[in-house]
Amino acid sequence: MGPKNRISRRTLLTASSAGLAATILKAPAQAHAQDKPMPVKRANRLPREVWAATVSLERLEVTTPEEMIRRIIPRMEEILPYEPDIICLPEVFPYMMLSKRPPLSECAEDPPGPVTRTFADFAKKNNCYIICSIYTKENGKFYNAAVVIDRKGLVIGQYRKIRPTVGEIENGITPGPPKPPVFDTDFGRIGIQICFDVNWYEGWRQISDAGAEMVFWPSAFVGGRMLNAMAWINKYPIITSTRWGPTRIIDITGDDIAVSGHFQHWACGPINLEKVFIHLWPYVRVFPDVRAKYGRKVNITILNEEDWAVFESRDPDVKIHDVLKEFDIPTHKQHIRTAQQRQEKQWKEQS
Repeated sequence: MGPKNRISRRTLLTASSAGLAATILKAPAQAHAQDKPMPVKRANRLPREVWAATVSLERLEVTTPEEMIRRIIPRMEEILPYEPDIICLPEVFPYMMLSKRPPLSECAEDPPGPVTRTFADFAKKNNCYIICSIYTKENGKFYNAAVVIDRKGLVIGQYRKIRPTVGEIENGITPGPPKPPVFDTDFGRIGIQICFDVNWYEGWRQISDAGAEMVFWPSAFVGGRMLNAMAWINKYPIITSTRWGPTRIIDITGDDIAVSGHFQHWACGPINLEKVFIHLWPYVRVFPDVRAKYGRKVNITILNEEDWAVFESRDPDVKIHDVLKEFDIPTHKQHIRTAQQRQEKQWKEQS
């Protein structure tokens, strides 16, 4: 990657009054043997096609947080030919690989701080959002958090891990508020969960109820099929970013869109937000009419065993919710909500 994509000296010099930037500047940039991906221009995308990217810490052996920051930035730069809309970094990545982590009082920051300013400059320069997972602090409390940085390099909020481990709590981490926030971006609403949160379903459901269209999961471990299940159950894409691979982009169907591995320590791929689940019966009766009118413009995938279907717009002029309204087809969530309301009404009448 050329010098124009390297992080600026100005940003590094402002990154920390404690000398974080100076330490990064001392070390040479890492060489990369991987080939550059073919560029994918935003002008050629569907209107709600989001290119999400995620980075793994695989094979990044470091001894200081400054070294981790210096080494992860070139890894992020490898993704830039894809013109990613958002890049997710792993759980508390500056400190994750250290054999001995500094005290929270020394490394936690009130964003924008030393670490977030460095990645805010990257976000602004490369026109992307960044999920920057670090330790944060407020009113004497410390959090395992994911800071959301927008395309202008501004901090728009942070998610604080609701379910820290016992070890984290004993080391001074405070659990975040029990209701997870969601964040509005220029491509849609997003939510975040972190690592151990995956073991509690209610946080994922609350994010779904709040209208999140995709969820990011910075983590110390891979998560495996739990993440595929969460995507499938909640019907939103999940983007994981982990200490070691694979780090993944998972579709609403629970299928992997992109996965990192031994030879490539990041993943980047398209997520089409013009894509919804449909309860198959009785709406399958009008599917031939939808196909007759829209043909290839609307892709219909039938999941026979689940009695579900997936509708996806493949045309920039076709909005999937307009198609559903035209043919009086509710989304799967709407279908289930209507059934639940009728059930609850019956229960009240019987009591």
